Amino acid sequence: MNWFVPEQFEKKKSNLVTRLQIIKAMRSFFDEQEFLEVETPILQTCPVMDTHIHAFKTELLGVDRAHSKDLYLQTSPEFDMKKLLTAGLPKIYQICHVFRNAEGSRLHTPEFTMIEWYRAGADYTDIMNDCVDLVRYIASDLNIKTYSGCDPFKDWQRLSVAQAFKDYADLNIEDHLSNRDSFAKAAAERNIRVIESDEWDDIFHAVMAEKIEPHLGGDVPTILYDYPVSMAALSRKKSSDKRFAERFELYVNGIELANAFSELTDAKEQRLRFKQEMDVKQRLYGEQYPADEEFFTALEHGMPESGGIALGIDRLVMLATGAKDIQDVLWTGVSVR
Repeated sequence: MNWFVPEQFEKKKSNLVTRLQIIKAMRSFFDEQEFLEVETPILQTCPVMDTHIHAFKTELLGVDRAHSKDLYLQTSPEFDMKKLLTAGLPKIYQICHVFRNAEGSRLHTPEFTMIEWYRAGADYTDIMNDCVDLVRYIASDLNIKTYSGCDPFKDWQRLSVAQAFKDYADLNIEDHLSNRDSFAKAAAERNIRVIESDEWDDIFHAVMAEKIEPHLGGDVPTILYDYPVSMAALSRKKSSDKRFAERFELYVNGIELANAFSELTDAKEQRLRFKQEMDVKQRLYGEQYPADEEFFTALEHGMPESGGIALGIDRLVMLATGAKDIQDVLWTGVSVR
């Protein structure tokens, strides 16, 4: 669709009105709870800690080439928002554009809009409750009965990753947490395509995509929680089972809508995880990102125990309007397809 042709733009104008109403309702929800809306820099020293997320790089020239340095467009405002938590802000949120390279599908675009919020003195169960309240608040405010058939007003499903693998893939993931080859064999036995170069997390994502995600968030939203610790670089380990981390994702109608943690506040462990992630990134993709030393200093200073989340606004608008492609809920955009 050529968005600049009036007759074609008319087809998605109602989606864009809904988009504005959803963002307005989001702000009302958090303002009523006395969160502060913050703004952090889009250009960052370190854009991400995740091995498989890729950032756009730009060069800051300085006074001359000898003083230039690389900066990155944010993939998330997470690091800077956590610095604000350390500075003493107890409840904060931000609605912003983020940028991820090599993203392009009906659910992905290189530039998209997220809301992130953080609570000091909280954990991922508090953020779960925020999700329920926020999604219901928006639906009530806009008179949305369902999000593409998913009813937010009924009791939500809360399902552990381990249980989801048992229920939908007939696979006990606890038997394979530290063994890539046994995991590959179990996946192949369930008709999941596995190739020799696949890492453990590649196999995990393949099983999720083919066997599990299509079942999540159909009638009611699903909170999928307690991911293997290797899948949660910024999340606190569960005290009751350190093989897993206090991370959850929110699914609606089979679409992953949000990613949340009980935040890891141990600077030493966080630095070790960063090195591990960047070592794998270098091996797989031939690049790695510099550390955000201000972030590690904040952790060393004493970041409070907290919970945080990133939720995709574009996808929420898709679910609210029934749009099938993310381009249908954007004002304009760069399509890589």
